[in-house]
Amino acid sequence: MWLGGHRWLPVRLQGCLNLRRLSAARIWGTCWGPMAETFSTGAEAATGLRAAVQQNGDACGDARGERTSGSPEPVGPGVEPAREVGKQTPLSEEKAPVAASGPGKRKKRRDAIRERVVPPPKKRRAGVSFGDEHFAETSYYFEGGLRKVRPYYFDFRTYCKGRWVGHSLLHVFSTEFRAQPLAYYEAAVRAGRLHLNEEPVQDLSIVLKDNDFLRNRVHRHEPPVTAEPVRLLAENEDVVVVDKPSSIPVHPCGRFRHNTVIFILGKEHQLKELHPLHRLDRLTSGVLMFAKTAAVSERIHEQVRDRQLEKEYVCRVEGEFPTEEVICKEPILVVSYKVGVCRVDARGKPCETVFQRLSYNGHSSVLRCRPLTGRTHQIRVHLQFLGHPILNDPIYNSVAWGPSRGRGGHIAKTDEELLRDLVAEHQAKQSLDVLDLCEGDLSPGLIDSTAPSSELGKDHLEELAASAQKMDGAVEAAPQNLDTMALVAPEKAAETDVVNQEIDPLCAECRLVRQDPLPQDLVMFLHALRYKGPGFEYFSPMPAWAQDDWQED
Repeated sequence: MWLGGHRWLPVRLQGCLNLRRLSAARIWGTCWGPMAETFSTGAEAATGLRAAVQQNGDACGDARGERTSGSPEPVGPGVEPAREVGKQTPLSEEKAPVAASGPGKRKKRRDAIRERVVPPPKKRRAGVSFGDEHFAETSYYFEGGLRKVRPYYFDFRTYCKGRWVGHSLLHVFSTEFRAQPLAYYEAAVRAGRLHLNEEPVQDLSIVLKDNDFLRNRVHRHEPPVTAEPVRLLAENEDVVVVDKPSSIPVHPCGRFRHNTVIFILGKEHQLKELHPLHRLDRLTSGVLMFAKTAAVSERIHEQVRDRQLEKEYVCRVEGEFPTEEVICKEPILVVSYKVGVCRVDARGKPCETVFQRLSYNGHSSVLRCRPLTGRTHQIRVHLQFLGHPILNDPIYNSVAWGPSRGRGGHIAKTDEELLRDLVAEHQAKQSLDVLDLCEGDLSPGLIDSTAPSSELGKDHLEELAASAQKMDGAVEAAPQNLDTMALVAPEKAAETDVVNQEIDPLCAECRLVRQDPLPQDLVMFLHALRYKGPGFEYFSPMPAWAQDDWQED
């Protein structure tokens, strides 16, 4: 007999089965009961959530532009904060619908809470690249063995930094941009040179908000560098290799923009979109490699991380260096990132450099240096520690380090005293560029009160603001390429004089007379001689100061 369906069983047997089912239900009720409650609660929650969402939708419809308390800041105007899926907002936190009290009152309330609208940030291209519009900002000229850049107008652009949010422009300029007095920035506002979200700033008391975009037009002067050319050592479909002269930075930084290897290669060799593969200090000369594509750059940087590359330098140091190979493993600590000074210290990062003497002329020695790590100023700091600093190193062979000049790590002063003395020495020589500094970068305690001042009184700056505004209008209408400006017709010569970019009424640098450095003062006796990696090896010629027959002046 088939027993699958109990309807075919006798009534008595059916009753027994029903009794057993009832007993089983009582036994398993401890498990199924809570589960059933869970399903029920979930269904009720889903119904409640649908109601809450509908209520919130109505509230948002009546109170557009207002954010619920505790929600994250939207990225841009009109962007509503996202609600977490499955999370029900407590009724105490729900925003009640705005009562319909007439269109007039509703419009009045909207006007009362209206704030300055900040446009969303623009999508910017990843990476740093420079094109013809940047190269045409100004031009070079050569004088006294120096490469010089004609002064030019430049727009500094930046989005509001997090620490600026909630502060006025006046506060930001007074605390972070001390290169000019506040009277200058007030005059710049009247001249129309400060823009916020591409609108002229009318008052420095305006409070900055997240995503604010600032643009500040300045009259820019660049320090001169050596007139030595940037020579091409090799070029293929992957890389460009050059022999970098001393004194020229690799890429724009600080006061340098056009007087950099990147800009010189773009303007004079039409080599653009280059990716630096390693860095050389501004005062260091020698082999410098660039990748032509991001893929090649990443491949070689991976080789750098895997320690597959070999670097070899030559330098000339003070005194008679030992004839045997010397290995220095002293750790190096950064004293100041702003000033760019390091020293040997047990708290520093591990370093290793191998030195071998090549020659000695009775006063100084030429060494081959192989850095096995890549710390900032590693070779220079290790040589200072060994008591043989580079002969003309403006930082690590300075009297600011004391009588021993840092030999053995002995420095009889605090880091603050060391930095102050280094800055004072180069400020007196008008050579703060050696430290990649200008007067505006220094805190008041580091500025020499006897140094020449370029500040003008507030009254004088107000007088200059009007003429600066007229000049800015003429400059915007004038061609930016000074090379082409020289080719204008004679009848437009007067107009060209009016829009001369080399003099600006508000520019403090225009009122200073600086003495040009001597070309030999821009050379430091440290040279990148060889760069080797998997499948490539590049050399640069030995510099004149490293020759055996070289004699000091």
